[in-house]
Amino acid sequence: MKNLFLILILLPLTVFAAPVNINQADAETISEALDGIGPKKAQAIVQYRAEHGKFESLNDLENVSGIGEKTIKANEKDILFSDGSAGEQKSEKVSKKTK
Repeated sequence: MKNLFLILILLPLTVFAAPVNINQADAETISEALDGIGPKKAQAIVQYRAEHGKFESLNDLENVSGIGEKTIKANEKDILFSDGSAGEQKSEKVSKKTK
C-alpha cells in the first residue's frame, strides 16, 4: 500500500492536467497543460492572442510561429476556446496546408 501511494505521488502532474482555455490562460498554464508546448511556444501563443485577438478554432493556432498541425492534433481535446465544456467547443478539423 505504501508503494502504491509513493508511485501516485511521483506521477507527473501533467497526467492530471485539465483542458485549458487558450483565450484566457497565461503562458505558464498553457505550457503545463499542453503536450509539446514549452514556455517559448506558450509565450508565442499569448503574444499572438494579444496582437490578433481571440482564437476561434484549432486552425487559428497554426498562425502562431512554432505551432503546427501535429502539435494541435496531439492537444485538440485539451484546448478550449471559451468557458464552456469541451463538448461545446468548435471541433474544426485541422486542415492540411497546401503549398
